[in-house]
Amino acid sequence: MAHLLVVESWVGSMSRLLPRAIRESGHEFTFLTRDLHHYLRSAPEGVAHPLLGARNVITADTNDTETLLPEVARLHAVLGFDGVLTSCDYYLPTAARIAGHLGLPGPGPEAVENACRKDATRRVLADASVPGPRFAVHEEWADLARAAREIGYPLVVKPVDLCAGMYVRRVDDEKQLAEAVAALAGFPVNARGQRRTPAVLVEELLDGPEVSVETVSHAGAVHVVGVTDKSIGGAPAFIETGHMFPAALTPADTEAAEQTALAALKALGLVDGVVAHTEIKLTSGGPRVVEVNPRPAGNRITELVRHVTGIDLAAAFVDVALGRAPDLRRADTGLRSAAVGFLVPDRTGTLEALGAARPADDAGVLEVQLAEPGKAVKAAHSNNEYLGHVMAGDPDGPGARDRVESLLAGIRAGLVIR
Repeated sequence: MAHLLVVESWVGSMSRLLPRAIRESGHEFTFLTRDLHHYLRSAPEGVAHPLLGARNVITADTNDTETLLPEVARLHAVLGFDGVLTSCDYYLPTAARIAGHLGLPGPGPEAVENACRKDATRRVLADASVPGPRFAVHEEWADLARAAREIGYPLVVKPVDLCAGMYVRRVDDEKQLAEAVAALAGFPVNARGQRRTPAVLVEELLDGPEVSVETVSHAGAVHVVGVTDKSIGGAPAFIETGHMFPAALTPADTEAAEQTALAALKALGLVDGVVAHTEIKLTSGGPRVVEVNPRPAGNRITELVRHVTGIDLAAAFVDVALGRAPDLRRADTGLRSAAVGFLVPDRTGTLEALGAARPADDAGVLEVQLAEPGKAVKAAHSNNEYLGHVMAGDPDGPGARDRVESLLAGIRAGLVIR
């Protein structure tokens, strides 16, 4: 039995999947957080949050890494950790620094830092000639406006240090750019109490569909698990409205996406102890890297992968955090594809009703989670405002997305927000 240190977590599906993977692997964990109530609030009423099933729950200032390192070293001397991990992007660099400080397995802290900062990722990949959009990073308005004119509208504005599509916007002119930059300036501290950098990233708007490549790295070898597709809505925002695994691509496009992701991981130095989710645009000029995320995919993609392949990316995450070879053997799950679709609100108000959630005779439905009437609804501007999701599988081929869209159409037909 190994003992893992879990430093914070997302409160979505990975906050369930990670404790389950640790437990099913025969291990235990200590949970370290600065705000226990953040997790208590996210659990259904009357249900204990899975992260509270830890052997120890310890409160510490996880936002102050310099103070945290000696504190964790003292805990390590008493509790004996075998690995460190987190599912939350905002704490991936912290977990990497702790692992390095304690001499435990894991990717290099600098590699993780570079992957978690969108501007650093762009610079590293550009230096390694890994294809991406034309970009510029500035803090001052005059520099941003000049760079935007040089790149050319339309373009994409991004914060360098936020997640879930927050404040990522398409802008078509300088007025829209100014509005996007002002909105970002009005959000100086993220949801975990960390002060943000004022730098703003502007990028060339890429054409073509977006996919993600799911990989697991161990002992210098990167293993491709598969490619997931992505649907986007909510313009001018970029909201993920659904995914399907595996993506319905030609063999040539699949190979191009995989090779581009591998090149990006190599350039960043993420080739050991990493489960990664690398986003790629398949543009008319070839594949381009959007982002590299050094953690398992969120938004139910990890579940889609397991439904189709039997590979548990959460368990692989635990294995590589312990320096152990992950189990990436595929199993016959009876499904050829699996998809998820999200119910995205387009207006603000109170949820009064939803349409039929699930035909009783549809055996392909894997999961349905929908908000209850009475919920306060906010018009979606990122991936944080969903009203629920539907997941379905197809045993015969790439038909899972059509099943999901059919189910969501019935739900949307009865959607009432007032």
